[in-house]
Amino acid sequence: MAVTVSEAAARHVNRYLAKRGKGVGVRLGVKTTGCSGLAYKLEYADEIAPEDVVFEDNGVKVLIDPKSMAYIDGTQLDYVREGLNEGFRFNNPNERDRCGCGESFRV
Repeated sequence: MAVTVSEAAARHVNRYLAKRGKGVGVRLGVKTTGCSGLAYKLEYADEIAPEDVVFEDNGVKVLIDPKSMAYIDGTQLDYVREGLNEGFRFNNPNERDRCGCGESFRV
């Protein structure tokens, strides 16, 4: 079981945490929503909860609640720029389908 962070994502997260002046890493999980059933949720975390599953890659801690782990195990968190758009991308080998708008996915 592992979640990894690309070098580009690590640079972005570390730069933002330094600008914020606090934080231990990012919290990654899933929520039920959208056409396909699940959507990623990502937020900066200020503390590690006792139940969190913690991975560290490229100097970034990724905190995951145990319920989300089954859906995102093996995922790589990446940060990409495409034209004028930039943002996090989730490279998840468990995804079987993604809705047309890109909002949600199914495993």
